[in-house]
Amino acid sequence: MIKNPWKTISSKYLYKNDWIKLREDQVIRPDGKEGIYGVVETRIATGVVAIDSDENIYLVGQYRYPLDIYSWEIIEGGAEGKEDAIDAARRELLEEAGIVAKSWQQLGGELHLSNCHSNEVGFVFLARDLEFREASPEGTEVLEIKKMPFSSAYQMLLDSEITDCMSIIAIQRAKALLEEENK
Repeated sequence: MIKNPWKTISSKYLYKNDWIKLREDQVIRPDGKEGIYGVVETRIATGVVAIDSDENIYLVGQYRYPLDIYSWEIIEGGAEGKEDAIDAARRELLEEAGIVAKSWQQLGGELHLSNCHSNEVGFVFLARDLEFREASPEGTEVLEIKKMPFSSAYQMLLDSEITDCMSIIAIQRAKALLEEENK
């Protein structure tokens, strides 16, 4: 393993809100020159591939402000405070889609979602044995829930109709797991 070639001289926060913090570090770069490095700090991100007994998946459609696009994704959200990733995933599945799952499985290890400028770490899960309740999305969310065959969602991914990286990774990992189980 290579030792960290960056040296941090000082750090200061330029901006903070409930979701992100923007930090600017004064650094000595790997080439020995002084510089700055901007880092976006976030909370743990979670994603859920919710699949029912007929191998239908539940996707969420929502407007994504930073990119000015409408996006189809798996159910996603962030941990609150010191909340565990699995607890955040359970909460988000209920809030966004009105779904409670009896069976949970983590799909691989942690994800580093944009490690060139962010410390965001994500975890994705497969949720099965689903029960349906009333959704209660946050005031910032106007969501559309779409139930479709898992194979159709995978085709959306291949056709670049699903572009969210956490959704792409989670659906691919779920596909590999389902194929292994069906051998």
